[in-house]
Amino acid sequence: MSQVKIVVTDYIEDDLDWEVEEMAKREVDFAHHQLKLAPEDELVDVIRDCDVVIVNMAPMPESVISRLERCKLIIRHGIGYDNVDTAACTKYDIRLANIPDYCAQEVAEQALALIFACTRRLFESRRILEGASATGIWDFSTLGDIHRMRDQTLGIVGCGRIGARVYRMTENIFGERMVCDPYMGDRRLAALGLDDRYSLEDVLQAADVVTIHTPLNDETRYMIDEPQLRMMKESAFLVNSARGAIVNTEALIKALREGWIAGAGIDVYETEPPPADMELFDLPAATLSAHLGWCSVEAGWDIREKIMADVDNFLAGEPPRFTVNTDVEEKLGDRTYREV
Repeated sequence: MSQVKIVVTDYIEDDLDWEVEEMAKREVDFAHHQLKLAPEDELVDVIRDCDVVIVNMAPMPESVISRLERCKLIIRHGIGYDNVDTAACTKYDIRLANIPDYCAQEVAEQALALIFACTRRLFESRRILEGASATGIWDFSTLGDIHRMRDQTLGIVGCGRIGARVYRMTENIFGERMVCDPYMGDRRLAALGLDDRYSLEDVLQAADVVTIHTPLNDETRYMIDEPQLRMMKESAFLVNSARGAIVNTEALIKALREGWIAGAGIDVYETEPPPADMELFDLPAATLSAHLGWCSVEAGWDIREKIMADVDNFLAGEPPRFTVNTDVEEKLGDRTYREV
């Protein structure tokens, strides 16, 4: 058997010294690069003859995937995989793996932090504090309304690993919680103690805070656009810690400028990092964080170890822990990686 070649296209860790050491133990030909913004041809030159590609944010469209000569597995470093063409992976008999059991707690905590920051108007409070410090006088005339959260309704759009955590974490915070997830089965509904199913329109119209926890795909892209934002209460907040393109940024800017909603808490952006002239930066009603939902020391090591587990599965001729394009299994049948 020829030596297995594995390449990391781009990474967010300070270094990959641990991966280098672990791959050496496994006698893997391993290399790592920072090619997130590289031209396609440069990216392909590096990964063309790989058996496994580990990708963070580098785009992997069909024009790249079709030129991979022997790749059998692409591992997406994270939960989402919208930068990888899933259909192309299936077309070329490549399994696509992600790490859906990574940082769910962290993203739920980030969403909750944004919910509190919005509803308790923490950033407005900071501006009032600075003004009072300069003048010696408290002036709360610019402070928006703050409501007791126990008397408010939380709307959760998407109730998978992350949305379900948010649901459990807010049990004693919000008076009512509404969940919109058309793919949630009866067993999961019962496990969460939910009695009712709500449509997206139901949630948007009734909730005081709407928090989004869906993947980004053709169905959810711009799921929150101008018509949906106009359905919300003027006193409501929108929180997005999922994927930027689920919300139409231009529509959100318009909604905040014209007061359709009270504010928004945003951790993810259509372009990352967002451009310096993004209008959301200029809007006091926008509470913004730097796509930190994934971030904790524990999660950082968790994902590295889980990716290495997928590497071990590959070396043993077994599929990854989680396969995104499960339809590829029908094509491959009982064949192992070595037989494809």
